[in-house]
Amino acid sequence: MSLASTVIFHNNSRQISKRDMRAYAERLANQLGGGRPFCCLIAGDAQLRRLNRQFLGKDHATDVLSFPSGSPTGTLGDLAISLDRARVQADEHGHPLSFEVKILMLHGVLHLLGLDHERDRGTMRRIETQWRRKLQLPAGLIERQ
Repeated sequence: MSLASTVIFHNNSRQISKRDMRAYAERLANQLGGGRPFCCLIAGDAQLRRLNRQFLGKDHATDVLSFPSGSPTGTLGDLAISLDRARVQADEHGHPLSFEVKILMLHGVLHLLGLDHERDRGTMRRIETQWRRKLQLPAGLIERQ
């Protein structure tokens, strides 16, 4: 019996379906993560700021944080997504909140897999673009920069 990915909602929105987000997380784990699950926390800016400060020494909120497990087997690791940031970004880019949360989750999973757009000379950008198109999502985080 394999482990399932987990999505924990500390912040809720009527604009996103918990069932849809959990199914999307499973799809990412199975298709992108090779069947390795991950845990994703959907929270607010205050919680993301606290996690960012505690683990990365950065005292500000952010849209997504990734904490890779560092293990080649078992879970991929953990993600935290700010629903507050996702809402602002969805409004800025003119798409539904659910799409923005999915974009952030995809981006985070790529980081869990060891990709780093700040250091990999475009590899993560190319992979994120391919998956974003496959998943029928609008422009991703890296493309917006």
